[in-house]
Amino acid sequence: MIERSLVLLKPDAVQRGLIGEIIARFERTGLKIVGLKMVWINKDFAIKHYPETLIPIVGKKTLDDWKEMGIETDKTAEQLGAQIHKDLLEFTTEAPIVAMVLEGVHAVLIIRKIVGHTSPHKAEPGTIRGDYSPISMGYATQRGFGGRNLIHASGNVKEAEHEIALWFKPGELFKYSSVHDAHVQ
Repeated sequence: MIERSLVLLKPDAVQRGLIGEIIARFERTGLKIVGLKMVWINKDFAIKHYPETLIPIVGKKTLDDWKEMGIETDKTAEQLGAQIHKDLLEFTTEAPIVAMVLEGVHAVLIIRKIVGHTSPHKAEPGTIRGDYSPISMGYATQRGFGGRNLIHASGNVKEAEHEIALWFKPGELFKYSSVHDAHVQ
């Protein structure tokens, strides 16, 4: 049940000076940071993290958001997804990202709860997105600046394993004891 998950503090979190606040939220829950670095990625790397296979998925999610908000469009999920993908690649390469690997019992699920819903307008107060991100992804896409929801967190254990291997070399991840370990043994 001890899992690892990738968390990325996106350029908007870095530019807004929220790095310490966000990291503190994870540490207070007892999650252990086993890898941490700041990187400025290029478009090729961004495509590896956000592959083109996401285009129809994000397009469908955005169409659903827009329908819920009463926004009409003649764009297909594929067209909308392609626009979102382009915006996301531009956004993730415009400033540094803080990448970290967190470890703990049910880490993936706990991190997702702390982070909040992908579209900040649906995120509960007390979550990172609910407290610090005042937009909806549908609004951001409509305005051409998609992806500004502060943070990325792996969606499941398999995705976490893939993403961690993409962002971190084995020598960049550490094993050590923390005071919380005594409570999860």
